[in-house]
Amino acid sequence: MEQFHIWFSQVHGSGLAEPNAMILSTVEPSGAPRGRTVLMKGYDSSGLRFFTNYRSRKGRALDVEPRVSVVFPWHQMARQVMIMGGVERLDDEENDRYFRSRPRGSQIGAWVSEQQSSPVRGRAELDERYERLSRAWPEDVEVPRPAYWGGYRVHPVEMEFWRGSPDRMHDRFRYVLVGGEPADGTWEVERLSP
Repeated sequence: MEQFHIWFSQVHGSGLAEPNAMILSTVEPSGAPRGRTVLMKGYDSSGLRFFTNYRSRKGRALDVEPRVSVVFPWHQMARQVMIMGGVERLDDEENDRYFRSRPRGSQIGAWVSEQQSSPVRGRAELDERYERLSRAWPEDVEVPRPAYWGGYRVHPVEMEFWRGSPDRMHDRFRYVLVGGEPADGTWEVERLSP
């Protein structure tokens, strides 16, 4: 995570749009992989955090198989970081704290998307739901966090750092957690062939 911090700080300082955008891949109950872009909303020595609807397709997949693959595709800087690891749900206190920090429209949007990933009749249905909920919680009323909405922490067990080179002589190095358990905290580092 120290190496990730160095690279993330450099990318964040470069002015790249949404450096915290990451491709999160889960395993569907059918066994098929599924990727989508989500936003990392923090990291520390224990891992990365992101937030979502627990009832969403990714939330349901994580209930069955709580392991993910994450890719930060910083192509403009010829870098990417690939991470594999397990996930755990964040506690209510951390979920509430982050939910309160979100813009009001995003808070209401979390309620609108109660059935995230489920079909709707059309955009009008979503807009009507948004308007109704906006009236239910006027500006002077705090929007509560839905019980089905919260975050996850990704606990990395493998991290690969890739730096591109025009001659295809890319630099690749991989950190692998010894024993695969975050509690140990010992990592082996190996350089990979381009």
